[in-house]
Amino acid sequence: MQKKNKMAKNTYKINKGKGEKTSLFSLIENKLKLDSLFDEGVPAKYIPHTLFLTAIAIFYIGNNHWAEKTIRKIDKMQVEVEELRADFTSLKADYMFSSKQSEVARKVKKIGLKESQTPPNKIVIEKGEH
Repeated sequence: MQKKNKMAKNTYKINKGKGEKTSLFSLIENKLKLDSLFDEGVPAKYIPHTLFLTAIAIFYIGNNHWAEKTIRKIDKMQVEVEELRADFTSLKADYMFSSKQSEVARKVKKIGLKESQTPPNKIVIEKGEH
């Protein structure tokens, strides 16, 4: 004689006592009644859709990380460009000051050169002379 195993099916109990607070997720679960859909596991027809949505979510997260990293690089480069621009401006001002005639004359005086007091002569060649 075989014994038949009469076990009750496992189900979720929802306690709605007077003093208990229900969470947002339990309220959503009660309204959507998804328990009956997943009684025997996840239906196979939803797996491709779930995988597709998972792939899109992973792509979205990766794209967001890449965009944030790019923004940080751009900010870093902008700071570097501003520093280089400030260096360029100060070096250009120093160069302009040191290339003035009076500064050049003062610097070459140390090695014994003097500034010419006579103006330069212009050499004019007529068309038929060369």
